[in-house]
Amino acid sequence: MGGRLFLVLFLCLQKILCTLAYATANESPQSHDIGLMITKEVENTLFPYIAPNGSPRPFIPQLAPSPLVPFLTNTAPKLSGKCGLNFSAVSGLMRTTAVDCFTSFAPLLANVICCPQLHATVTILLGQSSMQTGMLALDSTHAKYCLSDVQQILESQGANYELRRICSIHSSNLTEGLCPVSDVNGVESAIDSSKLLASCSKVDQVNECCSKVCQNAILDAAGKVAMRDGGLPIMESTNMAAKASKVDDCRRVVLRWLSSRLDVTSATQLLRRVSNCNVNGACPLLFPETANVAKECGTKIKNHTTCCNAMDNYVAHLQKQSFITNLQAMDCGAKLALQLQSENVSTDIYRLCGINLKDFSLQVGSQGTGCLLPSLPSDATLDQTTGISFTCDLNDNIAAPWPSYLRSPTTSCNRSISYPELPAATSAQIGGNEQYAKLHLLTAALLFLLYI
Repeated sequence: MGGRLFLVLFLCLQKILCTLAYATANESPQSHDIGLMITKEVENTLFPYIAPNGSPRPFIPQLAPSPLVPFLTNTAPKLSGKCGLNFSAVSGLMRTTAVDCFTSFAPLLANVICCPQLHATVTILLGQSSMQTGMLALDSTHAKYCLSDVQQILESQGANYELRRICSIHSSNLTEGLCPVSDVNGVESAIDSSKLLASCSKVDQVNECCSKVCQNAILDAAGKVAMRDGGLPIMESTNMAAKASKVDDCRRVVLRWLSSRLDVTSATQLLRRVSNCNVNGACPLLFPETANVAKECGTKIKNHTTCCNAMDNYVAHLQKQSFITNLQAMDCGAKLALQLQSENVSTDIYRLCGINLKDFSLQVGSQGTGCLLPSLPSDATLDQTTGISFTCDLNDNIAAPWPSYLRSPTTSCNRSISYPELPAATSAQIGGNEQYAKLHLLTAALLFLLYI
């Protein structure tokens, strides 16, 4: 049964008591309601309850209490007074980013939602400010002040106070780095502006990761900027690492230029859709040592129960890390399978032990059900009554793929490969039915389930 679960994150009592609410949006007559409650915050990180594996059973929801305080208490940020960037031009974008990176949930949404949005915000901020300054980069001193101000503004609106660490963003990300050009005129004299805008003004969120129309145009422009003033003699360079770093830094500058030529909304879509290819392109999970699973499940399995217990214990470690997308889950499943196959595990233990795609994501609720985020770019949303929410795509028991022995898994760009059915919400978004998703998100806010 395919389904879509909209996860409603309910924070109250000044960020100490939290209640996460769930409701299903399913066209099928049947639905599953899964409850979750967080009782305390420990070191600004959410530690979910990990339940034994098994299919969730529906139960009767309970209504959660109303919040005693607003979800976001805006406080005056302590700004340096030494950053000249135009923050007012991206005020709405900053609010969206604060919600996407909200307090304890930022580490859990970091890879898919929070960090891509934060990096896009900084890029657009520099791009929009260049319309007044003519500069697409800051010097190292002002970069430190401006990044600190970005953190202060976001934190004052409810964002996590450790965003720079969580998203690995540094003041050097606001400079030109190794790129020889940092001003608007210099970039425009080096690139074909009309060609770049034609390729990237409207990025196909479904096909861009395979066609790479915009990505290739950006890379081509970055290469031209890198060669400006003899900055990168590509054909003669012997230091490939230095060449790659210089082109990458120029790529940042080109993205800022693009952001200055688009409105904030269009620039956000461009950056999120392009970065989304990297998000879905690799499994973000850290895999512990697999020796125990290989020992119990390797060669000819002697005891299925012992093998599956070892596998369940291993997967439980993965389930404590973060929310991932459905495409990431497929990549994580294939990556782990190849590792096990290299250690003489030839049996499809995913099928044997009932390992599903959602088992690779963070588990939520007393019944331990995984939440797969959509593979297309998405944001968390804030409602002062219902709290923070985001789309959670669920399909019931879609088996994790076990690739052919020691053969690298194929990518989603290979149209000849038949993949398991992905969550219905993703299909709806591919069809452009975003209002349909938002309608159910508001409906989901009417039900609250407590978990212990």
